[in-house]
Amino acid sequence: MARGQLQEVVIIKWLSLKSTIEYLGEWEALYNPDFNYTEFGTIKNAAGSNKFVLSVKNWLEITNAIGITAKAGRYGGTYAHKDIAFHFGMWISPKFQLLLVKEYQRLKEDENNRHNLEWNFQRTLAKVNYHIHTDAIKENLIPEEITRNQAAIIYANEADVLNMALFGKTAKQWRDANPDKKGNIRDFANLEQLVVLSNMESTNALLIHQGLTQSERLIQLNQMAISQMKSLVLHRKSLDQLKN
Repeated sequence: MARGQLQEVVIIKWLSLKSTIEYLGEWEALYNPDFNYTEFGTIKNAAGSNKFVLSVKNWLEITNAIGITAKAGRYGGTYAHKDIAFHFGMWISPKFQLLLVKEYQRLKEDENNRHNLEWNFQRTLAKVNYHIHTDAIKENLIPEEITRNQAAIIYANEADVLNMALFGKTAKQWRDANPDKKGNIRDFANLEQLVVLSNMESTNALLIHQGLTQSERLIQLNQMAISQMKSLVLHRKSLDQLKN
């Protein structure tokens, strides 16, 4: 038997499996608006019997499928979309299937590591800006000869300026509403909120140096938070759409 004939026999054997028919049908239903789902149902019901045999040519003619194509001639052969080629490769080689699964897991781990690195970077940046923020409070808002308890109250009040501007509530209001959660409101912030919080801390430090009152700063910081959150959320949605 010639090599081309052997390859055709292997493909026909794979194509005649019920599991293959079901996979191809699901793929075509997703990507092919002209897929003949009625004829597919007939093929699917017949698949699995000992007498059932299906060639690529028959599959294409009956269902108007686009996931697999067959070309004749010197450079002819059977071609398939990568989703379908992977399915065929996993059927013909268990080693290929294991390597594919391993590679998928590696890519997901890399993706998670990149996300954690990005998130940790923003947490670190927020901490750096926190020190800039507290230094500005110390230099401009805390009078001389104040007790530690009095200073702590001023620091907490200024932290709540940022909390109100970004989250719409104080740290105490969040704790009262979430008694079962450990940590504080900022520990549960998402990546976009951490980015905005970092920007707000440096901006608030600048506004303090400029002598703006707390109420004036709250209004400006809230407007800043709204504008930046809208921009970041839209950017994230655009990235998600590109990925999909």
